[in-house]
Amino acid sequence: MTRSIIKIRTTPDDHRVARLAALAIGLHLAEAVFPSPLPGVKPGIANIVTLYVLYRFDMATAVWVSLLRVLAGSLLLGNFLSPTFVLSLSGSLASLAVLALARHLPQRWFGPVSLSVLAAFAHMAGQLMVVRLWLIPHAGVAYLIPVFAAAALFFGAINGMIAARLLNAPGEHA
Repeated sequence: MTRSIIKIRTTPDDHRVARLAALAIGLHLAEAVFPSPLPGVKPGIANIVTLYVLYRFDMATAVWVSLLRVLAGSLLLGNFLSPTFVLSLSGSLASLAVLALARHLPQRWFGPVSLSVLAAFAHMAGQLMVVRLWLIPHAGVAYLIPVFAAAALFFGAINGMIAARLLNAPGEHA
């Protein structure tokens, strides 16, 4: 019997995506360890990496990093294909869609902080839409909007400030 070895050719870009995704996954896992003051409210610190990648590289790399984080994070936490996974995926997809559109806004007024806040609101909206349409098909879900919107504003601003600081830091960050 002959054995054939399949070699996968990787590029430096592949390695960069893997490193950045690993960082995002690590932050995602670290965040999962800490209890949440309110169910469903998390700071989203892994999104700092996505925002950083969007600014340093491009939208395609940011999509790879974000989706790899959701997939690998759900596998490592044991919630792949669960409602938690669907909520995370829907929030990430909504956030990425808003970031793709927001990148075309005037950079003079829309920097990392405002994009982070917009992405946090989109993440929240994507998740609440899934909750409303699938998990809790009741209009009462709308009562959660002010709490989640306040959390999105607060954590989106903080994450955006951290990303802006990283982007302005001297030296190579990739």
